Amino acid sequence: MAKTNEKFYDVGNLLRTERPKEPVYCIFPHVFHETAREFLKGFPGRVLYAVKANADPTVLRLLMEAGVSHFDCASLPEIEMVDAIDPDATKYFMIPTHIREAAGTAQEKYGVRHFMVDHLSGLSRLAKEIETSRSVIFARMAVHHESAMEDLSVRFGAQPEEMPLLLQAIRDSGAEPALAFNVGSSVTDPDAYRYSISITKSVLEQLPFRLRLIDVGGGYPKSYPGFIVPEIEEYFRAVAESFRTLPLADNAEVLGEPGRALSAPGMSAVVEVLLRKDNRLYINDGMYGVFWVLRIDGPDGFPVRTYRNGKPLEGETMEFQINGPTCDSTDTLPGLVPLPADIRPGDYLEFGNIGAYSISGRTDYNGYYSDRIVTITSPTERPPAL
Repeated sequence: MAKTNEKFYDVGNLLRTERPKEPVYCIFPHVFHETAREFLKGFPGRVLYAVKANADPTVLRLLMEAGVSHFDCASLPEIEMVDAIDPDATKYFMIPTHIREAAGTAQEKYGVRHFMVDHLSGLSRLAKEIETSRSVIFARMAVHHESAMEDLSVRFGAQPEEMPLLLQAIRDSGAEPALAFNVGSSVTDPDAYRYSISITKSVLEQLPFRLRLIDVGGGYPKSYPGFIVPEIEEYFRAVAESFRTLPLADNAEVLGEPGRALSAPGMSAVVEVLLRKDNRLYINDGMYGVFWVLRIDGPDGFPVRTYRNGKPLEGETMEFQINGPTCDSTDTLPGLVPLPADIRPGDYLEFGNIGAYSISGRTDYNGYYSDRIVTITSPTERPPAL
C-alpha cells in the first residue's frame, strides 16, 4: 500500500527538507477538487469516475469530497476499495469479463446493481450469479472513431447489428437493459461522440421498447506538450446535443466515465537526475515506472520543471533525451525535452499532469520501484502545466 500520510507545503519544501533518492509522487488536493467540480458542473449527466485511471485511496477520497459519488469499476478489488472509503458510493461493475462469482459478491456484499455484457454467452453466465430483477445490465457496443488514440472496441463490444438481440435478451432476463460504448482513449475530436451517438440512435430505433440509460464512456482528453486538444466544454456540448436526438424513455439519463480528465492534473512526479552524457539524461524513474503509458499512442511527454537546491532552475535551455534507470534498451522516454542547458546530476525534475495511468501501472522491473506518495498542502502550488 502506498504511503500517503506525508505532507509538504510545496515541492521546493520537500526538496529542501530532504534529497529523496527515490521518485516521489505528489498529490495536490485543491487541483483534484477543482478539476472534479468543473467536470461535474459541465457534463450533461451522471459522472462515473473510472477507477483504473488512478486508484490511490487519497485520490478517491479527494474526488468524493469534490462531489463524485459514482464509480466505474472493472474488478471486485476496485469495488472493495471504493466501498471501504465510502459504503454509500454507487459502484458499477462495468466490464464484460470478471472472475467467477465476482459479480454475485459485488451485488450481495456491496450492493452493486449495474453490470455489463457484450455477448449472449456473457449474459447467461452473469444471470446465474446475480439477481437480474434488481439489476441494470448494459450491453456494450463496439464503436471507434479515428480521432481516438486507442481503440477500446478491439477486445470488447458487440457489433451494432447485434445490439437489438442482446438488449432484448437482457430485458427477457428480467434486468433493465441499457446501452454503453467507449469511443476510445484520448479522443482528439468532440465529433467522435456525435458519431458514436448517431450509431446508437440507429440501434435504438430498432427496439420495441425505450431505454433509460446510455453510457457514452470515457476518452475525455487533457493537453500535453505537443498534444493539444479542444477544450472540455466542446466535448460536453457534443454529448448534450447528440444525446437529445435519441429516442429514449422520458426519464433518460446519459452517463460518462472520465478517468484521465479527473485524475491527470492533480499529481506530479519528482525524480532525480542520476547521470548526464552530453544531451542524454538518466533519471530514477522511467518507462517501467510511471512513464509506462508513453508506450501507448497519444501524448508522448509531460510538462516539466527543474529544481536545484530546492528552487526552480531556469535559464537557457537545450533539448535532452531522457532515459530511465533500468538496463533495458527500451527504457527511454519518447521525444526530446527542453531543459536548462546546465542541468547536472543531483538536480530534480518535476513532471506535471501525471495523475492518470501512471502509478496504477508502474512495475518493479530491475528492482526500481517507489511507492512514496505525498500531499502538497499549499493552496496555490500547482504541478507543471502547459
